[in-house]
Amino acid sequence: MPGQAGAAAPLERVIAAMAAQQAQVGGGLYADLVGHVPSYRAVPRELLDRVWQRHFQRALTVLREGTVPAPEDFREAEVARDRAARGVPLGDGLRAFRRALGAIRDLFIAEATGRGLDPGLVVDRTRCLWELVDVASLQIAAVHRQAEADSAVFDARRRADFLRGLLHGTLSAAEIHGGAAIYGLDASRPYRAVRAVPYGDAGPDTLDRSLESRGRRNGRGALFTVLDEAVAGVVEARPETGDLQVTAGLGPPTALAAAHRSFRAAGRLLQAARAYGLRGVYDLGDLSWRVAVVAEPELAELLVDRYLRPLEAEGEFGALVEESVRAYLEGGRRVRDVARSAHVHVNTVRYRLRRFEELTGTSLDAPDTAVEVGWALAARALKTPPPGRASTGFQ
Repeated sequence: MPGQAGAAAPLERVIAAMAAQQAQVGGGLYADLVGHVPSYRAVPRELLDRVWQRHFQRALTVLREGTVPAPEDFREAEVARDRAARGVPLGDGLRAFRRALGAIRDLFIAEATGRGLDPGLVVDRTRCLWELVDVASLQIAAVHRQAEADSAVFDARRRADFLRGLLHGTLSAAEIHGGAAIYGLDASRPYRAVRAVPYGDAGPDTLDRSLESRGRRNGRGALFTVLDEAVAGVVEARPETGDLQVTAGLGPPTALAAAHRSFRAAGRLLQAARAYGLRGVYDLGDLSWRVAVVAEPELAELLVDRYLRPLEAEGEFGALVEESVRAYLEGGRRVRDVARSAHVHVNTVRYRLRRFEELTGTSLDAPDTAVEVGWALAARALKTPPPGRASTGFQ
């Protein structure tokens, strides 16, 4: 087997000659990397020099001993985290490592051949260097992927922390401006807070990515994250939902420093939209006073008792009366339109409206009655019960 005692001295002379050229070869490698692997231009020269020195010394040890370290002996986690943080793709990292080992291999072959090292030993140690490339590449890939995953988790956590502070009003002005710069928001523009929940098969993470992508169209700013099993964020313009499976509340436009006020409004709007079983994005202009119906369950119950409960004693006829009253108020108080829509005679509609007034002791011509009956009907239309005294989590 090559590499026995008789070859030790010649091999050491080759290794010594290689060691004397470490800096020179490293300089050439650096120029090669920044010239052919653009992502490495973001890595400072001094960091690359330190990594080069480690790779070079490890390769010399392999040449001397004729054995390759086990994968767990490669301590590359710190380097992988640094490259991932600087946006160096895994493929570029592996290319850089292979270029480095290729330069060492070429240097070894040149020195070994020039100094008459035993050809069998040259072949053996060259094989060891190739094996070093394979083993180290697998380990570098593993730690790089883990570093990318760790970095993604850290970035997601930092992003969520920024949005949580922004939407709850706990950030300083400096923190808001700093975070806005990091996440591509313009602190001089107004933003609207969004609170959204998925339905169907969509999950919060998928909804998060979709809303941000749609919110950033046409150069608009948007930032979302998953908070408390819902999706929350800020947008410059109303997001287009298309076929997204989402129910969302959209707060009014405010400065970023006041985003917490818009977020509170978005929470109430989401609560109302869900209560009515609505799909899509809703702001105050869409839901208007119906938001208050959801937010004031005791009042809603009082008005239902006053205007709708008396109809229940009339059975099926009471349901027809309620339907006619609803159509009458929602259709602009046009009896003929109500009759045409219900396919009944106008006198039938007039009778139902008169019977409603008799049962409730009110007049539909009174402005207060119209408002209160509309409130009661809106409460009846809720798909889910009003929240009552229980906390909803959307305030």
